[in-house]
Amino acid sequence: MARDLEVAIVFADVVGSTQLYDKFGDTKASETVAACLEIMKDATLQHNGTVIKTIGDEVMSTFNTVDDAMSAAVMMQGRITADTRKEGGIPVSIRIGCHYGPVVQEQNDIFGAAVHTANRMTSQAKARQIIISGETVKKMSPELQKQTRQIDVATVRGRLDEVALFELLWNPEEATSMLPTIEWESKDKGSNRLMLSFRGKSVELSDKRKSVTIGRAEDNDLVIKGNLISRIHAKVEMRRGKFVLIDQSTNGTFLQDVLGNETFVRRDSTELGGEGTIGLGRAEQPGASLAIHYKALT
Repeated sequence: MARDLEVAIVFADVVGSTQLYDKFGDTKASETVAACLEIMKDATLQHNGTVIKTIGDEVMSTFNTVDDAMSAAVMMQGRITADTRKEGGIPVSIRIGCHYGPVVQEQNDIFGAAVHTANRMTSQAKARQIIISGETVKKMSPELQKQTRQIDVATVRGRLDEVALFELLWNPEEATSMLPTIEWESKDKGSNRLMLSFRGKSVELSDKRKSVTIGRAEDNDLVIKGNLISRIHAKVEMRRGKFVLIDQSTNGTFLQDVLGNETFVRRDSTELGGEGTIGLGRAEQPGASLAIHYKALT
């Protein structure tokens, strides 16, 4: 009987397994891949997960919480990295992707758009990376959120919007030296406000409303149509009394303040202050038909 669930879906696979067979032969390579799969499955079980299935050199697992999923992913990466350093071991790496969302469980398998999104996260990962969706980061504990950074956006089959890609910095050295640019835990100071205006519509950010999305998709807070504008082009967030624009687009975001200073942001973030104009995909002069006006208020 089918059941509806919300779970963290993890895909973990061996990178370059075909090359392993070519370089080291069938016996040695198959032993190495099998050992990796056992580590992946063992880490899943140790962190309250369920192994759904093994697909060649890949393991698919589910977890009730994102924190458990990330603990298992970190264990997988750490143990396999350590094993490759052993004398006589074949150098091998894995990549991991994760997404939290609704699935339909039928017997011992799961189905749904969330599964495709999790698989997409894995395809975007490089060797020794753990890649997760932006929605999944929001389900993490604050401590884990501090170990993530946004690295890109991607399209996913079956979804109209773009998905933000985040990396979990699982290596302690990386987590210390490469802190995320986006702070998730925010203690706002002051009572600043920011007004965004476009063609007679205004949206205010403040303590009461700390996030606004901008893009051509109809479910954005500010809907702006244009050939160079992504479905979810950018977000503006309030953090500790400051306002930050986060570009999530293909063509970038152009800013111009009232003094004429220009800033270009692409898949990165920048602080908004004072007053000026935002252009999506191209620079826009004040008063232009696709120009967004912003003004910080106190």
